[in-house]
Amino acid sequence: MEERLQKFLAESGIASRRKCEEYILQGKVKVNGEVITTLGTKVNPEKDKIEYNGKIVKKSKKEYTYILLNKPIDYVTTSKDQFGRQTVLDLLKINKRLVPVGRLDMYTSGALILTDDGDFVYKVTHPKHEITKTYTVTLKGEATNEDVEKLSKGVDIGGFVTSKAKVKILKVDKEQNKSRLEITIHEGKNRQVRRMCESIGKRVLALHRSKIGNIGVKDIKIGTWRYLTKKEVDELINC
Repeated sequence: MEERLQKFLAESGIASRRKCEEYILQGKVKVNGEVITTLGTKVNPEKDKIEYNGKIVKKSKKEYTYILLNKPIDYVTTSKDQFGRQTVLDLLKINKRLVPVGRLDMYTSGALILTDDGDFVYKVTHPKHEITKTYTVTLKGEATNEDVEKLSKGVDIGGFVTSKAKVKILKVDKEQNKSRLEITIHEGKNRQVRRMCESIGKRVLALHRSKIGNIGVKDIKIGTWRYLTKKEVDELINC
């Protein structure tokens, strides 16, 4: 049965579907010995010899792995880091080829999903699904109701105006001149929450993603992980 080349690669655990599209355009993929650079090329995994970086890619396995990690700070969200920094995969210590679903920057902790299901990555990260992400943000200074209103309505973070967000003040510590907010968004722009807070003149001291959709890491110790349940996987796919 024929299917799109990038879909086959993603479902075989090479990377997300978008990343596989990049690999194809970069000439890293061969079909029956021929370099393929056209997106949408159809292949039959039962008959065609498909290679990525000179290695044969086997037909997709049926059983996939879905992991929820409570990421610590100082770990980068990538499979391999060119600067030799610790990556989130170093925390898993399992012999499976997993990729992160979306990103958390090096200095943000919290909920991060990793999987070998490329189709899942594509569906969950696609903007149309609008899967919410909830963050706990510690700020320098006292947050006000005016700050909350601005963030809730959307702010300009450098040529991009954010969509409406759910924002509430959790704590204001006047003595230490700090505040803690809970911010829920569905977009995934680079360093979005930090940039949102900067746009209202507040510096982020600490940032933690507590939930992806309704799946939280409250009961997972920082630096540890658990498998997602089938129900949780289905909920994310069907959001």
